[in-house]
Amino acid sequence: MRKTTSLHGWAARAAIFALVIAAGVFFLPVPEQTSPWKAPGGPRLIASYELPSNGQACEPTYVDVPEYANNFGTFGAGTVDAGQAGRGTVTLDRDPIRSIRDLEPIYGSIGINNRTNEVVLGDANFWSIRIFNRTDNTPAGVPFTPAKRIIRGVDAQVQFINGIYVDPQNGDIYAVETDTGDKIIVFGQDDQGNVKPKREITIPHRGFSLAVDEEKQEIFVGVHYPPEVAIFNKTATKGQPPLRRLQGESTRLAYVHGMVVDPKQKQMFVANWGRVSDYSTPGTGRFEDPSINVYPLDANGDAAPVKTIRGDKTQLNWPSQMAIDAEAGEIFVANDMGHSVLVFKTTDSGNAAPTRVIKGDRTGLKNPLGIAVDKQNNEVWVVDMGTSSASVFPLKANGNVAPIRKIRSAPEGKQSLKFGKVEAMAYDPMRDVVWVPN
Repeated sequence: MRKTTSLHGWAARAAIFALVIAAGVFFLPVPEQTSPWKAPGGPRLIASYELPSNGQACEPTYVDVPEYANNFGTFGAGTVDAGQAGRGTVTLDRDPIRSIRDLEPIYGSIGINNRTNEVVLGDANFWSIRIFNRTDNTPAGVPFTPAKRIIRGVDAQVQFINGIYVDPQNGDIYAVETDTGDKIIVFGQDDQGNVKPKREITIPHRGFSLAVDEEKQEIFVGVHYPPEVAIFNKTATKGQPPLRRLQGESTRLAYVHGMVVDPKQKQMFVANWGRVSDYSTPGTGRFEDPSINVYPLDANGDAAPVKTIRGDKTQLNWPSQMAIDAEAGEIFVANDMGHSVLVFKTTDSGNAAPTRVIKGDRTGLKNPLGIAVDKQNNEVWVVDMGTSSASVFPLKANGNVAPIRKIRSAPEGKQSLKFGKVEAMAYDPMRDVVWVPN
C-alpha cells in the first residue's frame, strides 16, 4: 500500500485516485461565455489507495505534511503520474469527453448602486460580476434577463466572488476573492468586459465578506478559516498590511461568513457558521451553534464579543451575508440552510427570536447567500445560490410572501448544482458514481 494523506477508506476493489482539479476544468466555458483563464501547471497527485482483493477497506498510512508543503516534497518525489510509478506527469490539453457543470451563473453576493439605479451581482460559477438595472424583472416564461454589463476575464482577475460592496459616493465596486485570489479588487461603476481593476487590496487567505465604515474610511474583511476579521484603510493598495486584526480564542469567531458594521452604535456584527479550527494550533477543532457575535468597531487582537445572538429560537442555520438598516436598528441575515431571511434588532442578545422571518414556498428562496438593504427604495435584495436569481422584497416583508420583483439568470424552476469550490473528486467503481466534495 502506498503512503497517503488522510482520507476515509473506500469499500471497492479497484484503485481510487483523488485529484485536485484546477478551477478551469469545473468552470468550463459554454458557447456564449468562453473562459480565457487557465490554471498554471499540470495534474497534481493528492493520494492513492491500493485496496486488497477481498474488497475490505484499506486503512491509510498517515503522512505528517509540514505547513505549506506540497505532497511531492512530502513523498520525496520529483514528478509523479497519478497511480503509475515510474512515469512522468502528463498534461492533458484537449477538450473533455463530457463534463458536469452548471450552465448558469451562481450568485453569492450583491450590492446596490443608487447613483445609477443598478444592482451588482457576484457570480462564482463563471467568475464574473454582473450588473443589471435595479428595476429589471424577469417575466414568467422568459428564460432569463441578460446582464446590462459583465466584468470578466484574465485581466479582470475576477474569481470566486463572495462579497460585494458598492461605494455610495462614486459607485466603485469592491469584490472580495475567496480562496484563490486573496485580495479585494476594485472597479469603476461603468467598467465592463476584460478590464483591469483600478486597485487591489491584499487580504488574508480565505476572505469571505466585506463591510465598510465610511465615516472612518475603513474596510472590514471577514475571513472564514482560520477565523478572523481584518481591517484595512479603504484606500489601501496591494501589499499594505491591515490596520488591525480581530483573531484568537477569546473572539469566539467560528467560520466567519458574513458581517456588517453599525456606524450609529459603533459596533460590528459577525455571522458564524459554528466550525472552529486553526491549522496552526493542534487540538482546536470543535463545532458550536451558529451565532452572530458583536464587537466594538475598534476591536483588535484576541478581544471577546460584547454580546452574542445564539440559540434554537434564533433559527440561525449557516448564516451568511448580512445587511443593516442602521436607522431602524435592524440586521438582515441571509440564512443559507434555513432558506430564509432573518431580521434581528441590533439590541438583541442571547437566544433571541427574529422579529421577522421571510420564508416559505412563495418566497422562492433556496440557499440564500447574499443580501443588501436599499433604504432609498425601501427594499431588501436577496441572491440565491440555488436558483441563479436575485429577489426583491419590501423592507418590512414578513412571512411567506412573494417577491415584488425577481431577476432570473436561468429558466424558471432552475435548481443549481451549487458547486461552491470543487477541490477534489473520486470515482467509486462499485457504485459507478463520482464523489465531488466542495
